Amino acid sequence: MMVFDLGCGEGHRFEGWFESGADFERQLAEGLLSCPVCGGNHVERVPSTFGIGASSRSGGESAGEPSPAAFFKRITEFVKSNFDDVGSRFATEALKMHYGVSEPRNIRGVSTKAEEKMLKDEGVSFLKVPVIAPKDTDA
Repeated sequence: MMVFDLGCGEGHRFEGWFESGADFERQLAEGLLSCPVCGGNHVERVPSTFGIGASSRSGGESAGEPSPAAFFKRITEFVKSNFDDVGSRFATEALKMHYGVSEPRNIRGVSTKAEEKMLKDEGVSFLKVPVIAPKDTDA
């Protein structure tokens, strides 16, 4: 998993998570990337800040810090444990909460770009969090 700092034509900065550099280039070429703030699709990589930690002898991790894979696994577990999975009904459920039809709660699910645009237009705040799927261990 790779994380790139990205920016749009309006100057918004955000992160993009990709399987590889080639995956980023493919998504960029196919016009699949858009700014989560304004929806603009003029997206490019921007210089990023980074830190270099001391490696340990047990797998190259900094002392006391989880590896990136362990960190993403913890995020995935947290989201799965603390958010109701509403699947493809994400936009509908978010609108119900936004307009007071249902009680607010943490939800997770999937949405289309059109649904995300509609949610933004309605003033519904949401955050897209990539979740790492477990590896198939039956291979």
